[in-house]
Amino acid sequence: MEKIIEITPAYDKRDSNPNKNGGIHGVELRFLLKGKKGVIQFLIYTNWMLPKVQKEVDEQMLDRRFPYLLHTPLPADLGYHSLTPRYDGQTMITPNCPYLDGKACYSDGSSLNAKEIFEILLQEGDKGLWKALEDYYSTVFGNEDKTLFRVLIEMLLRRKN
Repeated sequence: MEKIIEITPAYDKRDSNPNKNGGIHGVELRFLLKGKKGVIQFLIYTNWMLPKVQKEVDEQMLDRRFPYLLHTPLPADLGYHSLTPRYDGQTMITPNCPYLDGKACYSDGSSLNAKEIFEILLQEGDKGLWKALEDYYSTVFGNEDKTLFRVLIEMLLRRKN
């Protein structure tokens, strides 16, 4: 399987015209595990902003007790990009997914489930992270009839044993 790490830069696309305002966003870290049946994705919003934006945020937070919390990473998604539907009634997200080499994509994920993977990353580093993503891959793509919730529960139970 192929291990890919994508780093998307922070941006400041604010505009006084609401129709053109693209907002602000920090650096994203995306870990992708790519196999024959699909791709597992783990996404972290780092909350690392552009210097000008960070300065503005810090200045606005001077009267608060814990401004550093704004810099705390957020586990944003644990999910998959699949070449085939993973459950009855799942609809195609896009006909040309960049993670599936331009093929049709059936995707699902959860920010709540990303927290467990984030904790594995914190405690075990990249080796633990890739192992957890491999476990998740084998569970997601190993049985056609499992919901995302059941997949996560099975993965967590295997890691605790």
